[in-house]
Amino acid sequence: MQHDASKHLVYISGEMFPPAEAKISVFDSAVTLGDTMTESTRTFGHEPFKLERHIERLYNSLKVSRINPGLTPEEIAAITLQVLEENLPHVPSDEDVWIVHNISRGTGALAADPTQQRSPATVIIHTAPLILSDWAGFYTEGCHAVTPFSRAIPTQSLDARIKNRSRLAYTLAEAEVKLVDPAAQSVILDTDGNVTENKGGNFFIYADGALKTPHARGALAGISRETALELAEGLGIPTQVTDFQPYDIYTADEAFFTSTPYCIMPATKFNGLPVGDGRVGPVTQRLLQAWGELVGLDIAAQAQRHLEA
Repeated sequence: MQHDASKHLVYISGEMFPPAEAKISVFDSAVTLGDTMTESTRTFGHEPFKLERHIERLYNSLKVSRINPGLTPEEIAAITLQVLEENLPHVPSDEDVWIVHNISRGTGALAADPTQQRSPATVIIHTAPLILSDWAGFYTEGCHAVTPFSRAIPTQSLDARIKNRSRLAYTLAEAEVKLVDPAAQSVILDTDGNVTENKGGNFFIYADGALKTPHARGALAGISRETALELAEGLGIPTQVTDFQPYDIYTADEAFFTSTPYCIMPATKFNGLPVGDGRVGPVTQRLLQAWGELVGLDIAAQAQRHLEA
């Protein structure tokens, strides 16, 4: 069975559409202002992983951004499961999907006050194939983590915990690290030189006998970040949520990213230098194995099958 994305129906504000017909107005605030809150969940064995936590974070973003979705979290959850149920017959048994939520302030005239919600919110929920080929090789070889010269948006300007679709700063940072290595993955610093996050994930190091990740004040409070910390606790690995700088990555024993699609992405090189001995480390491997046991799936093997397709 092939994964046919063209058959995945899309929910938009109360209706279901085939992908070719799933459209929003050019006057929607998602288009005119990038004024959209978002979440991305994935399935494991076709079961959503921590969907309630993702929806909880979505509603935190909606509250802080003052967008009224017109639906309760329970209603969003029920619609999400309905969309997933409609689309799973088109997903191979050994594959999984993204579940994506995008909620904008809706449509309205380009008036002087962009904060007024002049129409119902635009609520988009869809599923998409989980394409893992770009990350698959990193499970065994590790990726090259690189710091861009652009810095993270200061949290005084935009709190990174508000998960939104305005991704230009992250995209530019990612473009900068690609100048160093076409396969590089960004590690973005704040204006004080502390590590924050990646374009779509959190960052960890293992050093001095502890697993360390930056504070969520300058980075998204990732659900995958949360999961890695929970797994570490279960394995008896000490954890610290703390500030650290590039020096600490250079001198760490291990490093990795966490994010919804790949869960854990080992980093074996940082700005051209090996992290630890330059190989995927035992703590990273233990955490990835524990994650697989948690969800009942060999995460790396599933991704590596995409290299064979």
